[in-house]
Amino acid sequence: MDLSAPRAHGPVSIRLVRSRDARVLQNELLSNRSWLRRWEATNPDGAVSFDMRLGIRRLLQQYRDGTSVPFVMQYGSEVAGQLNVWGIARGSLSSAMIGYWVSERFAGRGITPTSVALATDVCFGELGLHRMEICIRPENRASLRVVEKLGFRYEGLRRRFIHIDGDWRDHYAFALLREDVPQGVLQRWVSGHAPRDAAVVPPADRIPTPGP
Repeated sequence: MDLSAPRAHGPVSIRLVRSRDARVLQNELLSNRSWLRRWEATNPDGAVSFDMRLGIRRLLQQYRDGTSVPFVMQYGSEVAGQLNVWGIARGSLSSAMIGYWVSERFAGRGITPTSVALATDVCFGELGLHRMEICIRPENRASLRVVEKLGFRYEGLRRRFIHIDGDWRDHYAFALLREDVPQGVLQRWVSGHAPRDAAVVPPADRIPTPGP
């Protein structure tokens, strides 16, 4: 499956990451350290070297192997962040997960929900997957708004699920099935038909978070 052509809606687009994106992506990550550090996955065995060129090579190899689809998010012609479809499973599972980051200077422009909708539509429509999942820390209110807008369904609390910012962190799990969105995720959202309460976390699962 050739996913090299960009997918776009308005000024927002996603495309496969390229080797020549290494410099701009590394600059964005370095200039957004205070913005992103709290949400970045870390290695429980200790720090690892930060080499964006090597990271992109690994992502593109995973793409060739069929286990991930690494996208760059753009706003107009500018790189705004990354979105990675990872853990792609075929056969009886037919599912994948989505992770992403966006630069602080692009926050509030609808880039992340639009990109997630575009990527999920690619996974359902072009890759033929059946289920897409996003796991979000309870403290990450911006990401929680993304799944609320797109109508992802809350599926449960995952205790100490991913090592982030130096420790194992709890996550809320949200998912969509292909049959949930026959018209596509993007179309359902922009037409105002995404369910408003699908992503509501039940009181029994809510984890107290710091105030603003």
